[in-house]
Amino acid sequence: MKPWHVEICDVTLRDGEQTPGVSFTREEKMDIASWLDRIGIDVIEAGFPVVSPYEKQCVAAIANQGLDARICGFARARQGDVDAAIDCGVDMVSLFIATSDLHIRHKYKKPRDQVVDEAVALVEYAKDHGVEVRFAAEDASRTERKFLKEVYRKAIDHGADLLSFADTVGCLTPIQMRRVMGDLVRSLEKPLCAHCHNDLGCATANTITAAEAGAFQLHTTVNGIGERAGNAALEEVLVALRLNGGVNRYDLSHLKMLSHLVEGYSGIRLAKTKAVVGEHAFAHESGIHIAAILEDPLTYEYIPPELVGGERQFILGKHTGKKALEHVVGSLGYTLSEAQLCHVLDQVKMRSEHKCGVSPEVLMELIRESIQRVG
Repeated sequence: MKPWHVEICDVTLRDGEQTPGVSFTREEKMDIASWLDRIGIDVIEAGFPVVSPYEKQCVAAIANQGLDARICGFARARQGDVDAAIDCGVDMVSLFIATSDLHIRHKYKKPRDQVVDEAVALVEYAKDHGVEVRFAAEDASRTERKFLKEVYRKAIDHGADLLSFADTVGCLTPIQMRRVMGDLVRSLEKPLCAHCHNDLGCATANTITAAEAGAFQLHTTVNGIGERAGNAALEEVLVALRLNGGVNRYDLSHLKMLSHLVEGYSGIRLAKTKAVVGEHAFAHESGIHIAAILEDPLTYEYIPPELVGGERQFILGKHTGKKALEHVVGSLGYTLSEAQLCHVLDQVKMRSEHKCGVSPEVLMELIRESIQRVG
């Protein structure tokens, strides 16, 4: 497989922090940035410098952290925003404007050509200050396609290095993303970026689809945090790139640790069934599944747990089979007879059907009881 030509821009420290109730300290931001860098993330969007003096200090601290990743500052199409980002010593400025008629009508209250002309002039201004410029179209997914291409071409003419397509309200499906991204990649001579929100639950799928259609820079957040329903999840995108896109240069072994770090710093708790990094991502209860996994993990695990720093778990419950129980009991140092195993299994199923958990401590009690009663 020829690896897909992509890079990752993680926006946890900017878009992720826009999750309601989330605010990272400078030290937390620097810690997250250092772990992203260890994974090999290409671009880290460090924040929105003009928001506050403290936010500007945070972005500057990350820009001066000595990381291998390129550091990006976020900016509206205003000179003060661009200056604030440049003052931080960033490598890249992400300069954005809303391009849909809906947004232009309500946010700018100006003719759309005037909005665009003012924005692209700032692209040239930022380039003159020696930084890479990503020109981002907010609400691009609801922008008339012909007009969107005109906007991007004007940005290219003024020196934009990258063109970002934002599905700001998460309204696209993967089929729609394939069509629009494929068209933009064929029509424009600069690299395209995909920035996807998760309102329909399609952010990761749309991001991977955009990559398949030729998008170069993929935007993610750790654990998929972000405004409303969040963004494309870094851990999901990276695993999909490894297993389906042949992209092997990222160190995925840190993903579980980084996920827990961001969970703690953000206060946004993960669902147990969260893909890749959830508590149950590699947990198995079904006896049929476990019996097969004991023969070959590939039977019911597409993602090797160790790839992402996870561990396989066998959970005892109503669906547990004898072979799975025998394996778990053996791992605790016990060897039970057929009758003893059947007794323990009956007790496990009964407890589970009454919504009682079977913790390791409970299992030990059941084993001891079985040994005493069954002999």
